[in-house]
This record gives sequence, C-alpha cells and structure tokens, in this order.
Amino acid sequence: MDEPMKTEAGVAAPTAGRGMKIALILSLTLNLMIFGVMGGAMLAHGGRDDPRRVRDVGFGPYTEALSPEDRKALREAFFKAAPDFRKGREEARADVAALAAAIRAEPYDRAAVEAVMASQVARIEGRLQLGRGLLLDRLDAMGPEARAALAGRIETMRMKRHD
Repeated sequence: MDEPMKTEAGVAAPTAGRGMKIALILSLTLNLMIFGVMGGAMLAHGGRDDPRRVRDVGFGPYTEALSPEDRKALREAFFKAAPDFRKGREEARADVAALAAAIRAEPYDRAAVEAVMASQVARIEGRLQLGRGLLLDRLDAMGPEARAALAGRIETMRMKRHD
C-alpha cells in the first residue's frame, strides 16, 4: 500500500480515504442512472408527435385522442396564432421567481403574491382559450367519420382512466 505523503514538518498529509472513493463512485453511479433515465424518457417520449408537447400549448386532455396529423396541424396553427409563445414561457419562469420572492418577503405582502398569481392565471387562461378555439376550428374541418373516430378515442381514453 502507498505510504502517506509527509509535509515539511514531517506530519502525514491527508489523503483521499476509502470512504471518499466510495462516495465518488456512488455519486458517479447515481449521476449516470439519472442521466440514463432522463435520456430514456426523452427517446421514448420526446418525439415530434409527443402528445404532451401539444397539450403544453393548451389542448388539454383531448390531445392523446387526436391523430398524429391532427396534433401536427394544431401545433402548427397554435404557433402561427401565437408566434411569441416562447416569450410567454420566459414570462412564466419570471413569474415563478417573482412568486417565490413574494412568498419569502418580510414583511409578507399578500397583495404581491396575488398579483403574481393573477398574472399566471391570465397567461394560462389565454393559452387555454386559444387552444380551445383552435381545437373547435379543427373539429369544424373534420368529416363525420373523423369526428366519430375522435369521439370513440375520447370515450376509450376516459374509460381507461376510470378503471
């Protein structure tokens, strides 16, 4: 085994002990596991036709029942109607920071917290209204067979969730 290094005064210098090596190995293993889970989730669910991506822009739980073509059309219509959507995401992140700061503030100011929450609600309501309108427009453009098929998928989806 290696001898400990000595300082100028002849005192043994501290070395990385067995505990530190084990901690580093465990840390590396945990980081690789997290990276693997995240990477796997991205590969499994991060595709362009991922229903969650469309839901994120305001189409709600019906997204899963939509065909890939309908999801794509709605996504395109949404980004055409809301080209500043990314700006809204930045504003939402800023609201989260502002909310946290308002909650921590001393003295606590309920009105400040309410103002941030009102901003968040207004942004969400705006997206939901836009999504609702676009979904209705899409339904208008569907033929009877396509609407019936969508209705069937919605019913199936609802039954699966309540079993």
